[in-house]
Amino acid sequence: MQELEQILKVLADKNRMRIIKLLEQRPMCVCELAYVLGIKQPSVSRHLKKMKACGVIREEQNSYWKDYSLAMNKGGYTRSLTRNFKTWLNEDPVVKQDRARLRKADRNTLCCR
Repeated sequence: MQELEQILKVLADKNRMRIIKLLEQRPMCVCELAYVLGIKQPSVSRHLKKMKACGVIREEQNSYWKDYSLAMNKGGYTRSLTRNFKTWLNEDPVVKQDRARLRKADRNTLCCR
């Protein structure tokens, strides 16, 4: 029960839900997420840290960047909830706006190396 409670607490945040919906599209770095969400990089990093701690996302070094993606291979509640998220919020205006902004996000111009 504690594991599910922890995951639900992490997911019960608007920006973290937006991050999940963005990471459904493709792996992303902090700079790209900050650009799309319109929030500062330290805030994005704090959200990612909490999401990683409960196993919702994973990080992988990709050349200069750390890419974040959904931890779909994780078992239990995490897999079930992230699978359900794929069908949730797709018609939400904020999610649609984020996806449109994502098309303009280019890490080569957004990120400092």
